[in-house]
Amino acid sequence: MRLITTYTSPTTGLRPLGDTSWHRHAACQDLHPEDADELFFPLPRDHDAIAEAKTLCASCPVRRDCLNSALENGDKDGIWGGLTESDRQPWHDGLPQRLDHQRVLAVFNGRYVHLTTKERDVVIGHAYVRGWKADRLAVALQVSQPHARDLLTEAAYKIDHRDRTLGVPPQPKKRRTKRQQQSQPPTTTPPAAEQRGSLPVQPQSVPVPPARHGSFGKVA
Repeated sequence: MRLITTYTSPTTGLRPLGDTSWHRHAACQDLHPEDADELFFPLPRDHDAIAEAKTLCASCPVRRDCLNSALENGDKDGIWGGLTESDRQPWHDGLPQRLDHQRVLAVFNGRYVHLTTKERDVVIGHAYVRGWKADRLAVALQVSQPHARDLLTEAAYKIDHRDRTLGVPPQPKKRRTKRQQQSQPPTTTPPAAEQRGSLPVQPQSVPVPPARHGSFGKVA
C-alpha cells in the first residue's frame, strides 16, 4: 500500500532556495557597499577589520541565515555569519555528511530547501515508496523528467535488493587451509628442463683413420 503525501504540517524555519529576504534584516544592511567590502572581505592580516566585522555580526538577528547561505552556496571567501574562511572550513567539510530529516519532510510538504547528497537520496527513496511519478519528483528536486525517471528506477532497484537480502547473512568465502594444501600429493612430472637434463649423454664415436704400414724391405 502506497503512502499518500499530505500538506498538513506547519511551515518550518528552513530558508527556501533562492530566498534573500533575510538581507533586509541584516545588521550590515545600511553599510556602504565599499565599506562593507573592506569590512567583510579584509586582508588576511587586517585583524582590526576582522574584529570589527565579528563584533557587528554578533548582534545580527539573521546571523544563522547568513552562515547557512554561505555554506549552501559554497562561499569560502570573506566573513559570513561572524566566521572567517578558516573558521568556516570545518563547516564546509562537514556539510556533505549532513542528514537533516526536517529538510526531507519539508520537501514532501512542497517546499524547496537545500539538500545534501544524503538528504537527496532519502527523498528519492521515500518518493518511490510513496508512489511518486517522475513528473512530481522532477518538480520537487527541480530536475528534468527523464533524470527523475532514472532516479526512481535506481531507487526501485536499491529497495528491491535491500528487501531480498534483508536478514540474509552473507555467504562466507571458502578458503583453502594449509592442511588441504599439504594433503595434496606433489606432482611427479618433472619440469621440462629437468627431463632434458636427466637424459644420458651418449659419447660421440670419433672415426679412427686406418694405420699406415711402411715397407720392411731394403731401400733400393
